[in-house]
Amino acid sequence: MIPLCVPVLRGNESRYLNECLTTNFVSSVGPFVDRFEREFAVATGAPLGVACVNGTAGLHLALREAGVGPGDRVLVSDFTFIASANPIIYQGAQPVLIDSEEHSWNLDPALVEQALADGVRQGRPIKAVMAVHILGQPADLAPIARACARHGAVLVEDAAEALGAGYTAAYDWSGVTLPPCAVPPVGTNGADVVRGVGTVGLVSAFSFNGNKLITTGGGGMMTTSDPAIAKHLKHISTQAKLPGVAFIHDEAGFNYRLTNLAAAMGVAQLEQVGDFLAAKARIAARYAALCQRKGWVFHPQLPGTRTSNWQPSFLVGTRRDALIEHLNKTGIGARPLWFPLARQKPFAGCTRYGGAVADRLGAEGITCPCSVNVSDADLDQVIATLESW
Repeated sequence: MIPLCVPVLRGNESRYLNECLTTNFVSSVGPFVDRFEREFAVATGAPLGVACVNGTAGLHLALREAGVGPGDRVLVSDFTFIASANPIIYQGAQPVLIDSEEHSWNLDPALVEQALADGVRQGRPIKAVMAVHILGQPADLAPIARACARHGAVLVEDAAEALGAGYTAAYDWSGVTLPPCAVPPVGTNGADVVRGVGTVGLVSAFSFNGNKLITTGGGGMMTTSDPAIAKHLKHISTQAKLPGVAFIHDEAGFNYRLTNLAAAMGVAQLEQVGDFLAAKARIAARYAALCQRKGWVFHPQLPGTRTSNWQPSFLVGTRRDALIEHLNKTGIGARPLWFPLARQKPFAGCTRYGGAVADRLGAEGITCPCSVNVSDADLDQVIATLESW
């Protein structure tokens, strides 16, 4: 079997994990947690990083910091993994589903503007906008940020799939007040990147699930430019316990801590992020060339951005499911892209803007093997099988 996307642990993972075991720092207290937060912030260009148990938890706390609560409405991509929208429900809020645009498969800024304006006109302003960077491709954040500022909505970023992605100097941020960030971010895909994803919203969340660019076996990271927000994120993610030996808590917190063991893996993985991004780019180039020959639609890249190529994906037409079945029968791991949230039972009654693009992506999209250690021979086999379809 040629797997779809598996972790690659070929750096200092064993060494750092053994250090945790020998020092007995295996739980949520230990030097690797602080180190991972610092080094991840440097890699993304974000001023501050706060580790958490997974990306979904990070999004949950991001929405809390945005002030989202019961009865509020939050804009989110219709075409995304369900974990983007679930935290909106955790807060008792209502997702409003926004279709994708054709140029990046991310939130359509025109529909974001329309939904925000509708909310103001109806006397129910939208509280927040969650911009998802789909499959590692940065969203068109500038018009979305401008629309948020005009209509009083808070912008948060779901960067779960987009570590290494960012914006070049060619991207137009005019009219947007940007938070500070490091230039250039050291862990991004390309020397021309001047702003990494996760450095624009109030709070952003990344994921380190087993299939992400780097993994801690799970785990997540929140980034922000606001020291007070970072301090509060750390506080409420660790049960909101006040300093000292007594168990005194000043608010209802969460057990969203990352273990020192997981952070140790994260540090080791982060040391390899440049090699991982280069491998993903090579794989993506092979699939893009195939799509050009076959007349398929490879995931487009928005001008002025750099994708991380997390899972290179493409549209193959209405016989997508038959192709996936064929690939899996021949030992090649392949999966469809997500069905739109509007087609999922928990979100079936949500307000939806557009939907035609999301429906097409969900019906025709496919992801094929893209592990950073996939061999040339295996990739040749995948390409040949797709070519002959």
